[in-house]
Amino acid sequence: MHIMEGFLDPLWCAVWFIIAIPFVALGAKKIIELVREHPEQKMTVALAGAFIFLLSSLKLPSVTGSSSHPTGTGFSAALYGVSVTAFLATIVLIFQALLLAHGGLTTLGANISSMGIIGPFFGVLVWKAMMKGGVSMPISLGITALIADWMTYVVTAFQMTLNHGQSIEAFVNFLSNYALTQIPLSVVECILFYMFGIYLMRNKPEIFDIAGEIAAKAAAKEA
Repeated sequence: MHIMEGFLDPLWCAVWFIIAIPFVALGAKKIIELVREHPEQKMTVALAGAFIFLLSSLKLPSVTGSSSHPTGTGFSAALYGVSVTAFLATIVLIFQALLLAHGGLTTLGANISSMGIIGPFFGVLVWKAMMKGGVSMPISLGITALIADWMTYVVTAFQMTLNHGQSIEAFVNFLSNYALTQIPLSVVECILFYMFGIYLMRNKPEIFDIAGEIAAKAAAKEA
């Protein structure tokens, strides 16, 4: 979900920018390292970014000051984690704000935090848990997309609550209003990624093996 230009106070715009910037910077660093060490991943990274752009551009009107849409972040979150997804989402959000009047520049930090960081973070947790639990990859990918989408909408409701009302009642109202459009959209996104997961298992199963190796090496370096 996108918060539109002018619907957040300057204080909250600044807070969300401060939260988002470190993740975006780390994501840029990781993508540079990724394409340098694994040039064969360039097309897959581009595909992950394309999913975010195409799906998040399919917006529907929602609560005043925001819009509802799929996020498309599940694939990137599953393969590359939160920071890379944050960087890809940032590129998409800037493009949409400048050329499509979708979102905004002052609310960019808030939209990155919800769609590019916190939503994907929960998606990654679900992906790892389902992989460890032996759940099939297509189902895991679909559920990852679903949770990333749902948590994006929950965080957007929280952001709007902080700016307009700061009460449990306001939060529930935002959640309820967003649910009318966001829940059906997230279910459609879940089905889409489930079908895409089936395609990958049949035609490109090595994509997730390679991504897993990259993630393991990154974790080893951090340790």
